Amino acid sequence: MNTKRLSWVDVTKGFLMILVVIGHYPGQLDFPLAKYIYWFHMPAFFILSGLFFKPVVEKGQMTLSIYKRFMQLIVPYLFFLVSITLIRYGIEIGSGNRDLSWYANDLWTLAIGGRFARGAYGVFWFVTTLFFTYLFFLWMTKYFSRTKQIAILAIFYIIAHIESLFAMRVIGGAPDTASQSIPMIWNIDVALMTVVYFALGYYMKAIWMNITKRWLIAGLFGCVMAVLLDSFNIIDYHLSMKFLRYEHFILDLFIPLSFTLVLIGVFQLITSRMSLKWLQKIEKHSLTIMYLHIFTDILLNDYFTYGIIGFTAFGLIIPVVASILIQKLMPHGKLFLGGFSPKKTKSTANPATIP
Repeated sequence: MNTKRLSWVDVTKGFLMILVVIGHYPGQLDFPLAKYIYWFHMPAFFILSGLFFKPVVEKGQMTLSIYKRFMQLIVPYLFFLVSITLIRYGIEIGSGNRDLSWYANDLWTLAIGGRFARGAYGVFWFVTTLFFTYLFFLWMTKYFSRTKQIAILAIFYIIAHIESLFAMRVIGGAPDTASQSIPMIWNIDVALMTVVYFALGYYMKAIWMNITKRWLIAGLFGCVMAVLLDSFNIIDYHLSMKFLRYEHFILDLFIPLSFTLVLIGVFQLITSRMSLKWLQKIEKHSLTIMYLHIFTDILLNDYFTYGIIGFTAFGLIIPVVASILIQKLMPHGKLFLGGFSPKKTKSTANPATIP
């Protein structure tokens, strides 16, 4: 693969990051935009991550690969987890909260993370899930043939849907409540589902790198059909990776793939004709935006009144400023933002995709 950074990748990831922010808007949207965003935006991130996966072929490189991904994903995760928690606790103490049991329970929830961490930590599940997705796929590609890999992925996909059906149909109730009835640290069980999208990014690399007109039309047809069927209540499709809501064995592949084909295909066409540097800049700070956009709203909504546009603007601009300041003013700031790269190691892989 060409090692030159592809502009359409950064532009696509930047656009997906905007969708992540919009998807967390706490108010009501007249158009079912949030539902349609959730149909594909998280699977698209895993597909793009898989697109740049590099299998380990050399002996002794497995440990280095895991260490590199740990530094790029888990170190920033811990940095933002601790930073946000210290600010939250400072506010709590300032407001008079001296209940030690409250802090103990909160710390326990944060240690478990995943779908149990809510509020300011609502997106933290993605990073731990991506880390274990990477570990699963690294293990499969290291020790198994392509045929066996596909068999393992099929088993994972079936198990993931059985777990989802158990949560949504047997336990029942709201997806967030139902999924939390199944204990799991760091949403590792969701990696059984996300590794399938990750693998599709890797296996379909030739298609993703150059979406042809035929594939673009096929994806567009799938998108239009899905929206029409949903609009006429023929299907009632929902997808929530965090809360184990993937109940349609076929649609959970068909719909995310269709939308991702269109999204990537469109941005490949656009970036071949014009520059979208503003989206590339958003992508450059996407990790900080992901971690801070909800917390930004929590800190500001008592002082400002704003709708979806204000929410999105604050959720992008303030984290970007924070990202710049962290890199410029804090020792090892780039490391805390996922900028780790082993010395004397040449890598053709793109950094892990962050929502």
